[in-house]
Amino acid sequence: MVSLVWLIPALPLAGFAVLLLAGPRLGEPRAGWMATAASAGSFLLTLITFGGLLGLDSAAKGGAGGHGGRWFISTLFEWMPIGGLEVDAALLVDPLSMTMALFVTGVGTLIHLYSVGYMAGDPKYSKFFLYLNLFLFSMLMLVLGENLVVTFLGWEGVGTCSYLLISFWHERPTAATAGKKAFVTNRIGDFGFMIATFLLWTTLGTVSYAGLTAAAPGLATGTATAVSLLLLLAAAGKSAQLPLYVWLPDAMEGPTPVSAMVHAATMVTAGVYLLVRLNPVLTDTALLIIAIVGAATALFAALAAVAQHDIKKVLAYSTISQLGYMFLAIGSGAYVAAIFHVVTHAFFKGLLFLGSGSVIHGLGDEQDMRRMGGLRLAMPITAVTFIVGWLAIAGVPPLSGFWSKDEILLAAWEQPDIIAGPLRVGHLLWVVGLVTALLTAYYMSRQTFLVFFGGQRWDDSVHPHESPATMTLPLVVLAGAAAIGGVVNLPLVGDWLVLEHFLEPVLADPLHFDSGTGTKWRLALAAIIAALLGIAVAVGAWLRSRIPTDRLEPALLENVFYVDATISNFVGGPGTAAFEAAATVDRKVVDGAVNGVAKLVRQLGQSVRPLQSGYLRHYASGVAVGAIILVVWLALRGVS
Repeated sequence: MVSLVWLIPALPLAGFAVLLLAGPRLGEPRAGWMATAASAGSFLLTLITFGGLLGLDSAAKGGAGGHGGRWFISTLFEWMPIGGLEVDAALLVDPLSMTMALFVTGVGTLIHLYSVGYMAGDPKYSKFFLYLNLFLFSMLMLVLGENLVVTFLGWEGVGTCSYLLISFWHERPTAATAGKKAFVTNRIGDFGFMIATFLLWTTLGTVSYAGLTAAAPGLATGTATAVSLLLLLAAAGKSAQLPLYVWLPDAMEGPTPVSAMVHAATMVTAGVYLLVRLNPVLTDTALLIIAIVGAATALFAALAAVAQHDIKKVLAYSTISQLGYMFLAIGSGAYVAAIFHVVTHAFFKGLLFLGSGSVIHGLGDEQDMRRMGGLRLAMPITAVTFIVGWLAIAGVPPLSGFWSKDEILLAAWEQPDIIAGPLRVGHLLWVVGLVTALLTAYYMSRQTFLVFFGGQRWDDSVHPHESPATMTLPLVVLAGAAAIGGVVNLPLVGDWLVLEHFLEPVLADPLHFDSGTGTKWRLALAAIIAALLGIAVAVGAWLRSRIPTDRLEPALLENVFYVDATISNFVGGPGTAAFEAAATVDRKVVDGAVNGVAKLVRQLGQSVRPLQSGYLRHYASGVAVGAIILVVWLALRGVS
């Protein structure tokens, strides 16, 4: 059944084509249902393909590219036979690609279904689903691509779709600006992707993942480190890591289903996937840098989230922080833990974003949490499911977020030191991760209490109401997944590591923890205490008013350390002046030189123009004069 893999991206692409040709005629809600059906069909085919993959022999670990027996390549056609470069339009079925495709299509289908109700009444209803189907197709090409070129096709596709969807309401200046900001920032990461691809091709002579995995040990350390850092640049752009995170908070300007699609099911996980896919190339030095970037991003974004008032901005910075955890896992060599957190994060973050959209829908587009409160009574389904997502991301056992986050913290603790010193780098990174976990529990509790508990703070003209079934059903499904999703990989429960054993053949050197059971339980207990402490502080501040809340929302954090303001001031001041100076140099020097040469040629042409009168007698006279001069010159030579 693995041969059906080409149909997985083909269905959303077909949905895109139908909506492109007949979307306005289908209208609302048929356009939405058609797009949802295409996504659901893709999910069903992914399940069938996944079943076929499980039927393949995985006993031998010596298969192509280190995949063991569970791998299959579907070649659609020969794409780029250029000299020594031979790139096929091919799809790869292996444990990693199937893990990604399952949650991309599964969560993506729920977001499509949710959008049927959320986008009701929008004048561009069919266009929204056209973009959403194209987004899903692009992400599937990214994760199913058999080589870097096919992956790059999907990589650019999700970047383009993010621009189209973030700026979907482009009549709003803030939405138009946010779309451009996302597009430009991601081009920086694209530069890293392309240069890394060129380096790998010129060094190893292949861009296929099987070939790269087999040839990676032959890479010189310097080249491998350079490629690794370029891949980090690419991943930082897509997955919003420092300093390229600035586009993601502004992405909230798009419709809420877009936020869920970007943050949970598609784009931001692309960077994590790329690094895990190319794990054989990553060097120890690069891994340390990746871990430090991830830990710093996780802490930075968590601090920013504690003082935001927009319900979606809190979740945006939360996403950046959770992505930082995933990079910390990769840098610690715990690639399975990174993918594990990608999966659980898709469940609880998709739930939280769709839950916030339900709140916004029920309050007439209100997004400021200071104008909410007490909504658990008016919106019971939204409230209960949101609370499940809150507890999952806060790391409260036995919900899914606890298991994946705990595994990352354990990996950070166990990270081998490559820098000699009195303190273990891994222990320092673990402390940063633990503090981030405490902050996460606090700011998510703060959000939940402000939105669903306390007294009414909305205007009397607003009448909160529960969302329609097309919106609440995805919330219920995602709440169930967020609650029990951790069962696929329980590091503290015997050998219940289903995901790890499934993914292990794809990894060049999977990390195996050396800590004893006692150490694992002590670290888990510390994480639980941090989560409960964060919740307790939020209870004291936002439910019982025992802690002055103004002290917990300093202007420095509310303005995210003034990073955006600094960038805006630079671009609007010295940056604009520098660009204008460059334009002046281009206009007066570069264009001046070109125009000067053209003017000189024109003047020379005008000076000799009288010689070309067009009269035959003038030309005959010229020939005669020339002949006389020639005769005289020859005569003089003869005399001499």
